[in-house]
Amino acid sequence: MNTFLECWIGAATALFSQALAGEPEFVETLAKPLAPGSFGFAATIAGEQEGCCVVSLDGALLESPLVGEGVDQKAGWCELLREVAHAACGELLAKTGKNCRVEAFEAIEGDSKASRAFQLKCGDRTWTILVRDEVRSTRPGNATPDPLARQPGAAAGTVQSQSPPPSVSRGVELLLDVELEASLRFGCREMPLSEILDLGPGDVVQLDRHVSDPVDLIVGDKIVARGEVVLVNGNFGLRVTEVAAPRKRLESIRCLF
Repeated sequence: MNTFLECWIGAATALFSQALAGEPEFVETLAKPLAPGSFGFAATIAGEQEGCCVVSLDGALLESPLVGEGVDQKAGWCELLREVAHAACGELLAKTGKNCRVEAFEAIEGDSKASRAFQLKCGDRTWTILVRDEVRSTRPGNATPDPLARQPGAAAGTVQSQSPPPSVSRGVELLLDVELEASLRFGCREMPLSEILDLGPGDVVQLDRHVSDPVDLIVGDKIVARGEVVLVNGNFGLRVTEVAAPRKRLESIRCLF
């Protein structure tokens, strides 16, 4: 079953390996109380899934420059875990079609209440990370039906047959591993050929988009999402804020949003 917590774990595993120094491992472990000095962050989730996801971290993490040399470690962890929460929302949408977003993200005091516990291992050092998941579905009818429950109009002792879950057609399955080039579009501008030929080093071309406007994520010639540009471990990244509906991802580039 795909839950927000499971999507969070997948996102954290991927982003920790990319963003943290020392090639750390992120593995599940038994829960245990955090030592004094722990810190944490709470992500408030809204949409078709809503609630709070609280991450509490071992205070000793602040003594190691895992998020980069010469930077505020707590601020670095704040930004990294914010990215994990956003990525979990995107992963949940991709896997279940449930659209949710990070409504708020704030620093809190760490606590020892947890749904799952993990260890972050780097060399011979380990740190504990606790995650408390209180994110639940808000869409009616999402509860898993009990196959033994008696349905209205059904005779006692009978079991109503359940419709098989929808599956991806075999034709589509063959395309799922095809790699496509994705690009970000910050804006565009139409220019006469004479102006293009006059361009030289140091010239500035003004685009048709304000600096605060979202940028487009384009696959092929289709806009599949929009978002804001962020920095992740010194590299540019895209924090997705809008995702095109599946049907519209196949339509013209002018019809998506």
